[in-house]
Amino acid sequence: MRHQVSGYKLNRTSSARIALRRTLIKQFFTHERIRTTRAKAAAIRGEAERLITIARNSADKDENAKVTARRIVSSRLGSNEVTKRLFEEIAPRFATRPGGYTRVLKIGPRLGDAAEMVILELVEE
Repeated sequence: MRHQVSGYKLNRTSSARIALRRTLIKQFFTHERIRTTRAKAAAIRGEAERLITIARNSADKDENAKVTARRIVSSRLGSNEVTKRLFEEIAPRFATRPGGYTRVLKIGPRLGDAAEMVILELVEE
């Protein structure tokens, strides 16, 4: 039984699940809005918000803490371009916001298999 086990399996192996989450988060930070299923959005929303918080909080720290924060985020994303965009463009927008950086909008079922589709986007001030 999987009682109180965190995370969503998404009907994939662990390596496929990690790759899917990493790709979705990279696309989310690149485009600032993605259209996906409700389950996938729920699976990446928390981690995306944590990464934004790490980037936002590192702005006030010393140089060693900034480098450490970039390394943590880069290891989770696997992309230096997306990491740079997160730290230089996305995180400063949420400097005064205490949390809740994302919004999920339901857009109805997908035609092929009736999966519930949503739009996951960054909140604008």
